[in-house]
Amino acid sequence: MPASRPPHVSGKTGRPELMVILGSSLTVIAILSIVTFLLIREHANAQQAATRSATTIAQLIDADVLRTVELYDLTLQGLIAASQRDDLKQVSAQIRHLVLFDRSTTARFKGDILLLDKYGEVLADSSLVEPKPGNFADRDYFLAHAFNRDTGMFISRPFKPRCDCEDSDEWRISFSRRISSATGEFLGVAVASMRLGYFDQLFNSLNIGAGSALSIINDDGILLAQKPHLANDSIGKSFANRPNVQRILREHSGSFDSVSSVDHEQRLYTFSRVGNLPLTVIVALSGNDVFAAWERTAIVISGATGVLCIGLLWLTWLLCRELRLRHNAEQELAQLAATDALTGVANRRTLDQTLRHEWFRAQRSGKPLSVLMIDADHFKAFNDQHGHQAGDDALRALAKVIAENVRRPADLVARYGGEEFSVVLAETDSAGAQQIAEHIRVAVEQLPFVAGVESPITVSIGISTWTSTTDTSLEQLLFAADKALYQAKESGRNRVVATQ
Repeated sequence: MPASRPPHVSGKTGRPELMVILGSSLTVIAILSIVTFLLIREHANAQQAATRSATTIAQLIDADVLRTVELYDLTLQGLIAASQRDDLKQVSAQIRHLVLFDRSTTARFKGDILLLDKYGEVLADSSLVEPKPGNFADRDYFLAHAFNRDTGMFISRPFKPRCDCEDSDEWRISFSRRISSATGEFLGVAVASMRLGYFDQLFNSLNIGAGSALSIINDDGILLAQKPHLANDSIGKSFANRPNVQRILREHSGSFDSVSSVDHEQRLYTFSRVGNLPLTVIVALSGNDVFAAWERTAIVISGATGVLCIGLLWLTWLLCRELRLRHNAEQELAQLAATDALTGVANRRTLDQTLRHEWFRAQRSGKPLSVLMIDADHFKAFNDQHGHQAGDDALRALAKVIAENVRRPADLVARYGGEEFSVVLAETDSAGAQQIAEHIRVAVEQLPFVAGVESPITVSIGISTWTSTTDTSLEQLLFAADKALYQAKESGRNRVVATQ
């Protein structure tokens, strides 16, 4: 019976649970945003701390390498200065050897120190008073000085010595300087080799973590030293085609996060150039070592935050459910308060509210408003004859028939009192109201029986209509409908009468 639904009983359309859901959602978003921000900041702090630590390690290596190279350079300069003394030609070979190589004893991890003539032939050897014959004109350090007088101290590529000595398999690099005449003519090369075991000892003195790595490369991207040794043949190999190495050689110093092209692990690269030397120290810290503590903290905080947010959402769900149940209960109570318990249509209180609302709306819009007053004929006699239960069934049947013939949602069917009903027809003129009233009268008359009693039930209907051309109050409108109902009763019942 859609027409019997009382209007204006649902209250506000906005439910409080929507505000609770919105508030909880915003709270969860705020918590997640704050935790995410803090975790990102701590991640950046961990990276900065690791970068500072790696920079310190690189600076320690730089300082040690610079001191060592300086010792080799002093050895070379002393050798060149001694080789150009004329008075050494008259002394014995032993004394000449001591004078030439008196500074070489201070060099750590020293290999051979040689004095070569302009053809690459050995003139003096630090390990022998009488040098073995040999030619090193094909070495990169010799060629670098022979064809460029401004080379300065040259650091060679890694190499292995040609001798059959015990350490012939040990990698070395050489430091060399050009020997020139007073006029700049090329006279030869002073060269000192250093065993790359020096870098192994230096790297082993530094603790960088099991998954991290230390490396030294030259300006050509050739690897001079590495810890740990990721490949047996990596020393002396060029890595200049690797993207990370290209960036390091281009920027000279700095730090960045990238994936290693060797073991494909995430690493934090910190690198710096060793003074003015063509060498670069690389500290590659493992991402697992750098962010291990942060990851443990992130897991704990994320888990706690997840539990908190889930708990908050669960409590929100419980609260919303309770609010929904309360809202439904309030709706049911409001419906019960606005509905006649026997017939299920609106009660007198709802009728008064709706009629007043539609009255003021009609006053504003100027559209007609009609009221039907419906009364069951001879109902008292019917009730006395068939009993109160049959009377109640008859009233429910009447209410159903009336509601079925009043279909618009804005219209209202209400029990006025006893066996009397009222219908409010918004925006309906007298002719339309009479048509609806006649449909109701005929439908009631055609009821086959009521509660098993084969006694026809009829109704009398009175109609009053307000239009913008009439000067009538709400009370007068109701009085006119009631008067029309009285006339219908007086005229024989089972009929419709409208006020003129």
